Amino acid sequence: MKILNLYAGIGGNRKLWGDEHEITAVELNEKIAGIYKDFYPKDTMIVTDAHEYLRKNFKDYDFIWASPPCPTHSRFNFLNNVRNKEIKYPEMSLYQEIILLKTWFKGQWCIENVISYYDPLLPPIESGSHYFWTNFVFTKRPNVKRGIRGEEHDYRLNTVEYDLSKYELSKAFEKKIINNCVEPETGLEILNCAMGVMTNKNISQGNLF
Repeated sequence: MKILNLYAGIGGNRKLWGDEHEITAVELNEKIAGIYKDFYPKDTMIVTDAHEYLRKNFKDYDFIWASPPCPTHSRFNFLNNVRNKEIKYPEMSLYQEIILLKTWFKGQWCIENVISYYDPLLPPIESGSHYFWTNFVFTKRPNVKRGIRGEEHDYRLNTVEYDLSKYELSKAFEKKIINNCVEPETGLEILNCAMGVMTNKNISQGNLF
């Protein structure tokens, strides 16, 4: 199966997918892309803008995963807007990608993002303290108990189990890329559900929209 992994980061969602698929990862940050390639040398890594790559190449894949940047949608961003009194627009490319895939893509797809401070414009599945937009049904995972941000980072670091000690990363940068990882078990659950749709067309998965 040909998989497109957009906004790949260091590959938290991809960790348990194995190597039997033909996976193309897209990541804009060269340093992060290099770490991903170290972890998954069999994947094709493309360092470019994922939003434009999706528009131009979505027809070439069977399953597409995208985790667009989340800060402008987050509840933490809402608090920053209140504190700083400088309101920032939510980055609406998130919804551009959902609409593109929903309208034009013939395969299975999943877009992941944080729970937003506003009511989502298109209805997602809420699972594991995140939003997921898909064209198939998957099993919801339990919400993560969230404490202070430091505790949340420790939880996520223990969950994704990546050793980044050999890389010259600032503590702030390491924390950022770990916090951006999707839990590997969630990534595997969603891929398995997508493959179930592909391999058994007699199973009715319903329509989320």
